[in-house]
Amino acid sequence: MRIELLWGHVRRAYLKLFRRGYVRRMAATRQGETNQCPWDVLDPRDLKFYANQPGYYWDREDDPFTGRENLGFARAGLAEMIIFSSVLLPTLALFIFLALTNSPWWWAAALVPLLLEAEVIWFFRNPKRVVPQESGTVVSPADGKIDLIEEIEHDDVIEGPAIKIAIFLSVFNVHINRAPIACTVIASRYRQGKFLSALRPESAWENERLELWLESTEAPHRVIRVRQITGQLARRIVCWAKTGESFERGEQFGMIKLGSRTELILPKEEGLEVLVKLGDKVKAGSTVFARYQ
Repeated sequence: MRIELLWGHVRRAYLKLFRRGYVRRMAATRQGETNQCPWDVLDPRDLKFYANQPGYYWDREDDPFTGRENLGFARAGLAEMIIFSSVLLPTLALFIFLALTNSPWWWAAALVPLLLEAEVIWFFRNPKRVVPQESGTVVSPADGKIDLIEEIEHDDVIEGPAIKIAIFLSVFNVHINRAPIACTVIASRYRQGKFLSALRPESAWENERLELWLESTEAPHRVIRVRQITGQLARRIVCWAKTGESFERGEQFGMIKLGSRTELILPKEEGLEVLVKLGDKVKAGSTVFARYQ
């Protein structure tokens, strides 16, 4: 993260000095009244760490970097892929060179950077998903394994009984989060915390987390809650869902980096059918979690 922030300072200095026409063009298409970032915002790349905060933004047709979403990898993870690869690939090349010119034991050593590079690529993949469109359907907000299904007697936000379903995401899962319903974001809450292993139950309330309150665009306009929770390795929550913004069912709204938890809290009411059970493996946007009749 610090490397990426440093690069941002270098990139902005370069743009101001050598690409003033580009800076003027981007300023002309920029929307919003205030800068929510602690640095100058010259193009959409500068909003990465503050994308869910009110302030500057660009309409999709004015964002020159939307093509990065078609690469098959999470746009929010491209910087990490470049940074990790810039270390792992030269190391792998060195070990292969030494194996060819010296001891064959270097082939074994080459497996370490090779496997690490493969994991980095695998972690940040962004597969396409077929999203169910039936009315009343709630889809999984994350990839992973169901490790908790709990009834809540009274939820203060939902204002009634609720059901909490938690997903554990290992480092081998896709970590992009998707909207479980067609919804409007009515509020978000961020809380600093610890970085306990996401396998530990207490991580749900002790770890750093970001919570979204989502109101369904379908009648009767239920309110549900989605939590992004960090883990022992996952130290970064990414969320670009702003309050007041609408999402289609299965649309991407953020990601958590390197092993974590995602929780979904649903209103418990007559006609709710929970379709997952403990131990089930689910996929964000495509696995049907529950259905309201």
